[in-house]
This record gives sequence, C-alpha cells and structure tokens, in this order.
Amino acid sequence: MSISEAELQERLKMVEDPQIGAEIISLNLVIGLAIEGDTAKVSLAFNSPFAPGEMALGDEIRGVISEAGLETELHAEVTPEMGFDDEIFPNIRNVIAVASGKGGVGKTTVAANLAAGLDKLGARVGLLDADIHGPNVPRILPTDKAPNVAQNEERLIPAVSDGVKLMSMGFLVKNKDDPAIMRGPMVNNVMTHFLENVEWGDLDYLVVDLPPGTGDASLDLLQSLPVTGAAIVTTPQQMSLDDARKGLQLFKRHDAPILGIVENMSRFHCPTCDDTHDPFGDADGAEAICDDYGVELLGKLPIHGDYGADGTEAPVVKDHGSTVHDTTSDLIERIANRIGEINRRRVAGRLDEIDDVDDAEKEPSGTARLGGGPGGGPGGQPRGMGGPGGPGR
Repeated sequence: MSISEAELQERLKMVEDPQIGAEIISLNLVIGLAIEGDTAKVSLAFNSPFAPGEMALGDEIRGVISEAGLETELHAEVTPEMGFDDEIFPNIRNVIAVASGKGGVGKTTVAANLAAGLDKLGARVGLLDADIHGPNVPRILPTDKAPNVAQNEERLIPAVSDGVKLMSMGFLVKNKDDPAIMRGPMVNNVMTHFLENVEWGDLDYLVVDLPPGTGDASLDLLQSLPVTGAAIVTTPQQMSLDDARKGLQLFKRHDAPILGIVENMSRFHCPTCDDTHDPFGDADGAEAICDDYGVELLGKLPIHGDYGADGTEAPVVKDHGSTVHDTTSDLIERIANRIGEINRRRVAGRLDEIDDVDDAEKEPSGTARLGGGPGGGPGGQPRGMGGPGGPGR
C-alpha cells in the first residue's frame, strides 16, 4: 500500500515533543519530507547531537514511518532563519557556559564531566578553560600532549584528552605552580585568543568553564559568542546560593537561556556509618533559586572522593566503577536534553516561555548577541542523524 507525503505528515502529528508538550509538526520541527521509492527522507530542526531526548524523538519518528511501510532517512538541519548563527564559529553548533557566582563550588568538575559525558554519548566536544587565574581542567582531563602550533604559526591546535579537545591557560604556564598575573584587559586578550585563534574544528558542543563571579571573562563570552545556554553551579551553602543568583541574573539579562542549576557537594554519604549528612546544613537550597526564577534543578552531586579529592585524574562520568558514575551520567543527560529543548523551542518560536525576565530588566539593545547555538554546519548545510534515532557526527 502506497502512502502520500501529506498522509505521512498527518501520521507524524502523533509524535509529541514531551519537553515542550506539543506535536512536532505544529512546532515546525519537520522542515522537509519527501518519499522516494520505499524511503521517507525527513529533515528535522534538531541541533543537539546525541541528546537522549532527541534520539528518542528520532526513534519514534522512525517507528511511525516504519508502520507506514517505508524505510527512514533522517537528517538534522538548522538555519539562521530559525535563530541559529552561521557567521560566528559556524562549525560549532552549541556553546555551553558553565558558571558560578563564587569560587570553590566545583564548577570545573561539572564542566569537565559535562564535556567528557557528551563525548561519551558520541558527540564532538571541546572544552575551553576560561578560568585564567585558576586553570584546573588539565587535572581532571589529563593529556600527554600540550596544545600545538599550526604550520602558519598563527593558530593553536588544542590538546586532546580521551576525545575531548582542550584549551587552558594551564597548558601555557612554564611551571604548574606559576600564577597567571594579569589585569582585566590582559585576561580579555587571552579569552579572545582562545576563542578566535584556536583550531577547534567541527564541534557539536563547546563547553566553556568560566571563572567564578560576573566579571570580564563572562561578559566577554556573552558579547563575543551566541551562547546556547548556561548551567549555574552552586553548593547548598547560603553564601554560594546568594552569589549563584547573581550569576544567573547576568546570563538572563544578556538573553542567554539558563539550562538550570547544578547543586554540587549536596550531601555526604558516610561509608562507615552508612548515614547521609548535610555538611552545609541545607541540601535543598538550590530549590529556592529554581522556584524564584522558574529554572530547572538539573541535579545534585554528592561530596565524594572520586570527584578529585583524592587526586584522581579522570572524569567520574567515564569511570564505570565509581559509585557516583550513574548520578553524574544522569546529570549530563539532563543537561543535554535541556540543550535540545532550548534549541527546539527556538525553532518553534517558544523560547520566551522559559524566560521570565521582564524586558525592562534586560541590558540595552546591542549590548550582546542574542543567545542561541551556532548553526548546523558550514553554510547551513544539513548534518546526518547518524545512529538509531539521533544526530551523529
């Protein structure tokens, strides 16, 4: 029995995006549909490769098409008309900021595990350590080779740690104990160099580990790149929570969507007495921020030696023997799904539903580029939906 393209489109209306709560046709997520022989070729406005939620949607679409008696060929494609930048870093699909209001909350731990976890899912990932004065990424993601210089001696080739491309000030200081003594303008110059003069290549995600606070590096990022979203890291300690609110407001006022809050050092499970303790006195502090600003609680990470307290030089998300591996992996998947939701909301014109900041509170027009991940490839060309149901390399 043959089926027309119009009939197949009607059937695809049965596929609902659970994160947005509407079917994919009305959300304009199906941007191309053609039946050639016994194959249905479908282009989807997906821009979050290997996000579990988008892979599940791909599987459901395949199922509907299979029931119609057709083979499936899926492609992912986004364009500037959908709100995705294709001029600044057109080879980088998503720029993800990991920020905190204050230091010492484990922001680098979250950023490094996010990068390693996205790589484990199958994505192409880079990690920019923008904490110039405290570059700790090389400890969590060790590499045998430092960044190299391209043949033209004008651009740096990033180091690679188990698949993740890395750039950090930690690679550039002569001795690991040497401080990076720089004033604000010098820090901005280093950030600009890391952003513009590094051969990142094609990336699905560039994770940027920002320094604590709301200073020059964060502003430079917001004014230089289209940021897909920001994850704010805090501990349950009240001072950290107060400062996390400031960090959250910085991104919201620059139209960068908030992925959510990560509560680190949330609890401690004693291996001796088998009791769980709240060393900061309140392990539910992040919920108040989420309630006040209408953002998601992405997850809670406990205090555990595998996060580096014992000098471990590997990300927990790739250590299947760790007792906190599953907790960390779940966090990474939630962040990936949140990135996918934000990108699909942008396509559907429903991004404002997750932004509760009044226009009067935002920075004047022109202060920063609007948020939104860079386009789906050079010149807006489509990329494959490799693997079962999800975007691929």
